[in-house]
Amino acid sequence: MTDMPGVPLTALTEDETMFRDVVRDFAETEVRPRVEKMEQDGEYDPDLIPKFAELGLLGIDVDVDHGGAGGTSFMTMLAVEELAAVDASASVLVDVHNTLVNTPFLDWACEELKQKYLPRLCAGAVGAYALSEAGSGSDAFALACRAEQAGEDWILNGPKLWVTNGGEAEIFVIFATVDPSKGHKGITAFVVERGFDGFTVGKKENKLGIRASSTTELVLENCRVPGENVLGEVGKGYKVAIETLNVGRIGIGAQMVGVARGALHATRAYVQERQQFGKPIAAFQAVQFQLAQAATELEAGRLLVYNAARLRDAKQPYVIEAAMAKLYTAQMAERVTSLCVDLFGGYGFTKEYPVEKFYRDAKIGAIYEGTSNMQLQTIAKMFLAEA
Repeated sequence: MTDMPGVPLTALTEDETMFRDVVRDFAETEVRPRVEKMEQDGEYDPDLIPKFAELGLLGIDVDVDHGGAGGTSFMTMLAVEELAAVDASASVLVDVHNTLVNTPFLDWACEELKQKYLPRLCAGAVGAYALSEAGSGSDAFALACRAEQAGEDWILNGPKLWVTNGGEAEIFVIFATVDPSKGHKGITAFVVERGFDGFTVGKKENKLGIRASSTTELVLENCRVPGENVLGEVGKGYKVAIETLNVGRIGIGAQMVGVARGALHATRAYVQERQQFGKPIAAFQAVQFQLAQAATELEAGRLLVYNAARLRDAKQPYVIEAAMAKLYTAQMAERVTSLCVDLFGGYGFTKEYPVEKFYRDAKIGAIYEGTSNMQLQTIAKMFLAEA
């Protein structure tokens, strides 16, 4: 036994520090100048996504042999946080692409599928993940989308809803049931390309927040999918979906940390400049205590996210930690961004200042990739099982 201390959770390696700083600089120089117009237009600047690819942000933890940067899950979370501190919409695309699309390819695809799709995904072909339907939200496996075998191919029929990146994506991981009588054991994951016959991107949602990020429906009408495009095994799609979402929840946590950080840093600068009663409002103890509380909650959220990401990279169990990270950071981001609007006063309620956007962007954290109630259910189930 040794008395050597462990490495602090927030201590970054030289590679992690350099990567974080590169993404931070990219967010400031390439993303920030585009934020206002992307928010107004409700879509990404078309020049931004190729820049993500050039920087390696579309294949962060994909190995070099498959076209990626050869990084880690933790580095993905660093990138998501840095982007979200400037624009949540930019972070969403990178987050979903890496955690919900690249991950199932890395964990479940045969080598042929990896070679076929991962280099394209890393090079700029955006990915999307399609599980939800009108009748299956939190009850994720009550799927109506059907897959029927036709020779060596599969024919998919049915709509998908709430598909992040749906407007930009070229490659989709889509879940359908091959046999409704088998319940979750009939669910299967398929890789579908935008150009496949019978595949259409439908309505784009008009959203409260993350407005530049596209959220669409997908329509599959006799969509023919090659047999080799089954991701994992037939009937194992439920496992693919659940294990992928566990990773995605860490990403949402990182996104919420970034959103809260962006709002809090903007507020820190504002309260040191805004004068009332002859002095900056940061000089008032009431303001100081609120900022101290917010900064403490932000750091607690970051620690939860970092811990879950480190556990995943260490190949240790992390499901409850991922659920806790997503639950807490979603709650924290709502509280912190709401406070920031308050401290900006009337200005905080206008679009001329940045905090109202952070406030709107924070709300989605409690909803997508498993609502806060679903995180509570996961945490409670695992906590009670420990007894």
